[in-house]
Amino acid sequence: MAQAKTLKESEFKKVLLIISTRKHAHRNRIAFLLSFWSGMRVGEIASLKICDVIENDGVVKSEIILKPNQTKGNHSRKVMIAEKLRKEISNYIKTIIVKDINQPLIYSQRNRNGFNSLTLSQEFKRIYAMSNIDGATSHSGRRTFITNLANRGVGVRVLQALAGHRSIATTQIYIDVNDDILRTAVDLI
Repeated sequence: MAQAKTLKESEFKKVLLIISTRKHAHRNRIAFLLSFWSGMRVGEIASLKICDVIENDGVVKSEIILKPNQTKGNHSRKVMIAEKLRKEISNYIKTIIVKDINQPLIYSQRNRNGFNSLTLSQEFKRIYAMSNIDGATSHSGRRTFITNLANRGVGVRVLQALAGHRSIATTQIYIDVNDDILRTAVDLI
């Protein structure tokens, strides 16, 4: 099976533009940004509850602790949340009705129940199709996150920790070797 496409900056912006013009724009934007700016898997995003991302005082957390049942490998892990993503989460929370902190962060159209990993994957697929981006999947955000950090010189051990991988070999598979990485490498001379 081919790996998910890593998005260029122009494609990333194109998807955000398409999302902004469609129904459920706020919800889809935050799901998309959680993937691209934190490297979370689609199943992890789908499993998030309000209490996973918001402190008791209403402040967005700087790190999300995923419980074993929320992760692929059934191991808890910490997801670091950058300031720009915290602002986006805060803006998103203001657009939804929070009745219970245990409600899903990313709701679905039906009765505001949460997505599961399959239905959220299908939503990503629909968004990419509307954006005319071939080869992109729900895993594209995660691969782009890891590749972009590698492009900026972040070491593979740090990438491994951010991705929640048990093996560096797995993390290395995610890094899309492209012209930007090659230019950065030769510019070190």
